Amino acid sequence: QVQLVESGGGLVQPGGSLRLSCAASGIIFSIHVMGWYRQAPGKQRELVATATTDGITTYADSVKGRFSISRDGAKNMVNLQMNSLKPEDTAVYYCHADRLWVGSQLLSREYWGQGTQVTVSS
Repeated sequence: QVQLVESGGGLVQPGGSLRLSCAASGIIFSIHVMGWYRQAPGKQRELVATATTDGITTYADSVKGRFSISRDGAKNMVNLQMNSLKPEDTAVYYCHADRLWVGSQLLSREYWGQGTQVTVSS
């Protein structure tokens, strides 16, 4: 059974930092895209950052220059370093996995983690 296990959420003061980690288990193939989404109360889930096995990264405009995503492709792990956190970053953060490399072919699969709460408040 495929699982994405997140860790690293918590409570932090404005201007502080947190590091989220996500590890995939139950998958023998390399995950093409891993990333983070977030959902604040009363709002839709939105993309935060993604990273591919090719090293291509994308960021939401709201987090550019503050957040950094990194991959360990061999281990199907992804980290999100969050600096200069703001109250508006408060949300449940979800790890996401998209498409699997099977040899040289991409297999369409999608997985979500359970989410980890990040609260930025003084």
